[in-house]
Amino acid sequence: MQYGENIRLSFRGLIDHKFRSFLTMLGIIFGVASVITMLSIGEGAKREAIAKYQDLGVNNIIIREKKMSDTEIEEVRAKFSQGLSIQDAEVIKDIVPGVIGTASQAEISTEVKYADRSVKSTIIGVTPGFIDMMNVKTSNGVFINQEHYDKGLKVCVLGASVVMTLFRDQNPIGEMIKIEDQWMEVVGVLQSKTLFTETVGELAARDLNTDIYVPLSAFLNRFTPENPLTSEIQQITVQMESSNHLIESSRLIDAILQRHHFNNVDYNIVVPYELLRQEEKERQIYNFLLGAIAAISLLVGGIGIMNIMLATVMERTREIGIRRAVGAKKADIMSQFVTEAVVISITGGIIGVLLGISLSLIVSLFTDINTYIQLYAIVIAFGFSVLVGISFGYLPAKNAANLKPIDSIRYE
Repeated sequence: MQYGENIRLSFRGLIDHKFRSFLTMLGIIFGVASVITMLSIGEGAKREAIAKYQDLGVNNIIIREKKMSDTEIEEVRAKFSQGLSIQDAEVIKDIVPGVIGTASQAEISTEVKYADRSVKSTIIGVTPGFIDMMNVKTSNGVFINQEHYDKGLKVCVLGASVVMTLFRDQNPIGEMIKIEDQWMEVVGVLQSKTLFTETVGELAARDLNTDIYVPLSAFLNRFTPENPLTSEIQQITVQMESSNHLIESSRLIDAILQRHHFNNVDYNIVVPYELLRQEEKERQIYNFLLGAIAAISLLVGGIGIMNIMLATVMERTREIGIRRAVGAKKADIMSQFVTEAVVISITGGIIGVLLGISLSLIVSLFTDINTYIQLYAIVIAFGFSVLVGISFGYLPAKNAANLKPIDSIRYE
């Protein structure tokens, strides 16, 4: 009953001094809201990064043709390196331990036509293992399979944006499109997907929706690269059994390629898992700094509570004296003032939680930043606000409890 009475009196005090109470709670409100908002932004960024690297394959090692000027390419060719080749992929699969499979791909950018419509697209010659290694799926039809590859069939799989431009509402499966001077049958459509929107390691941003996939065997036989100095293929994706020895495997692959390319490093090796680990470390530091800034706001809010409670003790000195005179113990006085501080903190914490959730949703709605609100962020922020109330409410409560009854009653 005593605690219930203290809580009732605390809420009555908040209502009687609305403006002062609101100013007291501002630090707690903004502190809690900033903790939730910052952590939700950090969590959203983390999930986006994980999704990005999962698309690249956390067990994959990607070897990409290095971008060079024609002069640099001529120098490399003069030193007997022909660039990345299918043979490189086969040697890596045979020599490197733990390799599940490899996927080679070659690329050209050209115009694609259907009826009176056309679109600029990247044509990618792939082996059948590409669909599993790069985590892509078809929304209609099938992807390039072993039969397509072995027979070098003139078939293709379209990205979602290509379908919308060329076919609109028409079903493209079974239709023929013209790529350069070659007619290719559409056998599948990829699900809408952007691999990543910014450079990752040595890999440029990639929108799979604008790509068209054909069997690599048909690609090499029927399409001529724009630059005759271009490598046979532009990328090799190596899938490993696990992520335990990716760095060691990448070093072995590097040694193999240097040997095959006569010590010409005309390629880049990207290990998505290592990039993910580096980004996670950076984000942990980033989240720590954001949390520290938000925690400072809560501490400032706690100091505000302490100052207001000290002023309240001064205002209610006579009341404290009277209560002590009629039998109230020091513990009763301390309990009353600590309860008031906690009520202020809890009320501010609840408002801060609602504000933090609202800000997180607003950030996600009106910007390109993805946010993800987690329960632990709310619990941490709210729990810290209550802890601040108890901690900073203790000193004023102790001062109030130590006032002498006679001196308090005489206080003006």
